[in-house]
Amino acid sequence: MITLTDNAQKALGRFIKGAETPIAGLRIGVSGGGCSGLQYSMNLVETKSDGDLEVPFPELTVFVDPESAPKLAGLTVDFIDSIDGSGFKFENPNATNSCGCGKSFAA
Repeated sequence: MITLTDNAQKALGRFIKGAETPIAGLRIGVSGGGCSGLQYSMNLVETKSDGDLEVPFPELTVFVDPESAPKLAGLTVDFIDSIDGSGFKFENPNATNSCGCGKSFAA
């Protein structure tokens, strides 16, 4: 369903280790907004929400709400660290259009 590259998993591991509270996992979702109509959301969460789908990885679990799941099927999340900046990069086969920043898309 969702793939986290090794770089993304390492970056998330650093964020989890630096968190002030225990982290159950990473919630990835889709909401209305952004320049292309839909935008990604990523949050470290302390608990799973009712109905969340779970995608296990060696160091963390990804939670996805059932409404976002179809729009995120096949999503790959990478973490890029370059001279131009650092951040998460999304490759979504369901996106019919995306904005220049890569944080929003149309499906």
